[in-house]
Amino acid sequence: MKVQPVFDFSSQANVGRMPEWIRQAFGSEDYAQTSRTLSENALTTVCEEARCPNRGECWSRGTATFMLLGDTCTRACGFCAVKTGRPDRVELDEPERVAKAADSMGLDYIVLTSVNRDDQDDGGASIFAETLIALRAKNAELKLELLTPDFNGCQPKAIELISSAMQKVSGENFLVWGHNVETVPRLYRRVRKGSSYARSLDLLAQVSDSPLNEAKSALMLGLGEKQEEVITVLKDLRHAGVKRVALGQYLRPSRYHLAVEEYITPEQFSEYEQLAKNLGFSWVKAGPLVRSSYHAED
Repeated sequence: MKVQPVFDFSSQANVGRMPEWIRQAFGSEDYAQTSRTLSENALTTVCEEARCPNRGECWSRGTATFMLLGDTCTRACGFCAVKTGRPDRVELDEPERVAKAADSMGLDYIVLTSVNRDDQDDGGASIFAETLIALRAKNAELKLELLTPDFNGCQPKAIELISSAMQKVSGENFLVWGHNVETVPRLYRRVRKGSSYARSLDLLAQVSDSPLNEAKSALMLGLGEKQEEVITVLKDLRHAGVKRVALGQYLRPSRYHLAVEEYITPEQFSEYEQLAKNLGFSWVKAGPLVRSSYHAED
């Protein structure tokens, strides 16, 4: 079973043909089983909504990144395929459905993310917290990773809610708490409308202060950033206490999204990977198809 293309490869701007090193994976019976389990529990994944190029590989390995709080984001980032608009109400039974699906899939590592919910007074943090508790109630040994929004103006309340849940479920396993800065500060107005580089760094710094978790972030390359800007961001992340970082190639989801300015070569990604390790990151993934939750369990 072949996974259908998820990117508009015909409209990647005037940077030439899609390079040969960008390839999508194929599906399998395990892919179909993952798809059925998610559908039966009425769950949303970032794999589908963000048109992740690794969906075939990850679902075939029986893994998926669960996207909480619906499929509609309150922001309109120029790179993101997730739809924007007025979200539906928060589904209070979602934590239990996620826990049921994770148990059914036999997962031992799970990544939770969400859309931005600037319409909620806690940014949706209570659903993150309740999902952590529901997952550990099903499986006390389950390893957990969060990929949260910046929570905008309710950041202190959101961090308190999630941190409280972490204290209840931490046990012997630490938790990875990720938040993606996505790009360099100069490009924020165009790439991450409604977001703030300083606010993102502040969240990561607060997260890294806790002994219960490790902070993680990610960058998309190929949007017009300069190498020295990438290096500066990596240094900023380390200064904020971030220990894990992922770097991948931006791919245009449709002609309505930002164009690709450059395809970063595998060799360039290898250079960035070594540079990140030299800066002290303990976990680094860098490559054209790397995304923030790609092989997160490694």
